[in-house]
Amino acid sequence: MSYLKRKIDGYLLAWKADPFRLPLIVKGPRQVGKTESIRRFAHGAYESVIEINFVEEPKYRAILADGYSTDDIVRNVTLIDPSKRFLPQKTLVFFDEIQEFPDIATSLKFFKTDERFDVICSGSMLGIAYKNIEHNSVGYKTDYEMRSMDYEEFLWAKGYGSGIIEEMNAHLIEARPFSDLEMEVYSSLFMDYCILGGMPAVISKYIARGSFEGTLSAQRQLIADYQEDIRKYADGMDQTRILNVFKHVPVQLAKENKKFQITKVARGARFKDYRGCIEWLEQAGVVSVCRCLLYPELPLRGNYDENKYKLYMSDTGLLVSQLDDEASDDLRANRNLGVYKGALYENFAAEAFVKSGMDLYYFKKEDSTLEQDFFARTKTRLVPIEVKAKNGTAKSMRTLIASDAYPDIEYGIKLCAGNVGNENAIRTFPYFCSFMVKRYLSEQE
Repeated sequence: MSYLKRKIDGYLLAWKADPFRLPLIVKGPRQVGKTESIRRFAHGAYESVIEINFVEEPKYRAILADGYSTDDIVRNVTLIDPSKRFLPQKTLVFFDEIQEFPDIATSLKFFKTDERFDVICSGSMLGIAYKNIEHNSVGYKTDYEMRSMDYEEFLWAKGYGSGIIEEMNAHLIEARPFSDLEMEVYSSLFMDYCILGGMPAVISKYIARGSFEGTLSAQRQLIADYQEDIRKYADGMDQTRILNVFKHVPVQLAKENKKFQITKVARGARFKDYRGCIEWLEQAGVVSVCRCLLYPELPLRGNYDENKYKLYMSDTGLLVSQLDDEASDDLRANRNLGVYKGALYENFAAEAFVKSGMDLYYFKKEDSTLEQDFFARTKTRLVPIEVKAKNGTAKSMRTLIASDAYPDIEYGIKLCAGNVGNENAIRTFPYFCSFMVKRYLSEQE
């Protein structure tokens, strides 16, 4: 299958061009395309590539037997495989699956000090001993977090160039509605993306076959792989608890009250027993946590109730694959979202925000109907964001904007099935523009 262009491609080229570059660690959930992207970059940018996978080739864990110095490692690697060529200033050393051998991170300091060879490490955040890696390499590495493909990368896969993204952005900035044809095309592509998600293996099947054939089975295999990783990497009792939380995310998202309720996960379940499980899944990149603000004002960090949160799947396609067979088939055949409409659109918005670098927050006022799906921030403003399954009135948002009690809020953004609009301090965008919200807000500043 042909390579799918990714945003990390440009990042890797910029990293290589930086004369002060540090060893790079690319983190991310399994199967999001880390190895393929790094490998493609490496073979295009270096004369020699030394690739070592600590899962497939555990014998290489012996390369630190004589110490962490570059000379010791080079000597031991070439002892195991004399065909590997270390050419000064022309070689990339690629350590893959480092969660299986976190000690290798200590060598990054020595590679940086030596400066003859560039180094990239990669590993799944599922089970990655990242605290150890961080401790072993602090000050001598750069981190890059990679996730599954976003809607922009999906449009690239479909053959659309960067010009179309700039045109979309111009519509938002100028509050200029899309034409009927643009709405039809982008909305149709967006629905495909909602169903597929952004996992490269799933997108590749869809592109190659021009249909959804084989995509559901690919998604369900990924879910099975994630569950297997939980069994492999999580400790003892936590395995069962983590699996229970993971399996309940789609179930609870489908309900009207989307606040995640630990008591529904298992009989007698208590929050304090499950806090670490949710943290584990979040660090693994499998779920995204949306935290409940104590009060809708800046700053956001620290201004939330750590016992109240919503959980979203980090990839909406994987959420769709966990629906019952009838709902999943109906969605693919007839694009009927059914009872899951609100959950899917909200999950997609959360996914788009996280992939663009935003943190997730919501607000629910006690003893009141005032509730806001998401918030974003600019340097000086707090911006409420509403995701409407229907093009409704966004009553809570209007209250937040109009009330003197919330001085940080001047306007809001509503994501819905409708066109671009701007009325009564509410900017309306189509769902498919979710991935552009952060860029829009930065340009508004």
